[in-house]
Amino acid sequence: MGSEQKENNNKYSIIVPTYNERLNIALIVYLVFKHLSNVDFEIIVVDDGSPDRTQDIVKQLQSVYGEDRILLRSRPKKLGLGTAYIHGLKYVSGNFVVIMDADLSHHPKYLPNFIKKQMETGADIVTGTRYVKGGGVHGWNLMRKLTSRGANVLAQTLLWPGVSDLTGSFRLYRKSVLEDVISSCVSKGYVFQMEMIVRATRKGYNIAEVPITFVDRVYGSSKLGGSEIVEYLKGLVYLLLTT
Repeated sequence: MGSEQKENNNKYSIIVPTYNERLNIALIVYLVFKHLSNVDFEIIVVDDGSPDRTQDIVKQLQSVYGEDRILLRSRPKKLGLGTAYIHGLKYVSGNFVVIMDADLSHHPKYLPNFIKKQMETGADIVTGTRYVKGGGVHGWNLMRKLTSRGANVLAQTLLWPGVSDLTGSFRLYRKSVLEDVISSCVSKGYVFQMEMIVRATRKGYNIAEVPITFVDRVYGSSKLGGSEIVEYLKGLVYLLLTT
């Protein structure tokens, strides 16, 4: 994809929310720089006061890569995923925004595919999907696979969103589109990504998909629990009634 990247005059702002990701953040940053060597980008780390001193690692990375390439925009405590993106958006200087997890479940090797797909299609949003040919999950037990698949099928049946993976959170947005969509979202936590894509569909934005393999986090513990699943079901009902 070298030729496409060299002709690409866009700038990409990658927002990475973190909470206790000191074991992952250096590797994710290294991989982003490796796979986007010919692209203009910045990484905006929104850390929610991680007690494991994630911020100290980010500051070390800034000394290596530069504070203009890695921006640390911390918050005092854990305030939720949706507000982390809103906070990060304040500091974006690119015309496209990537949102991705810091736990290596979203591999930066897919970023060139996202960019290429957007340039080929002119899409407003490119979303990674586990549920088309070439996509999948790795490291999940059968129960978690069934839970995720069931949640996705339920949402597809009720909401007709026009995309195959509603609950994924690895996406590329035009900055203006992300600002528009995020301003109309009210959900928090696990439901937030689903509301984002449903709102975008209802607003008529052009959405393209790229197959990805989601890998269960390498270091640290998953933050998805029973309460998030309950919130997901509540959010599904809310979206059914309001979109």
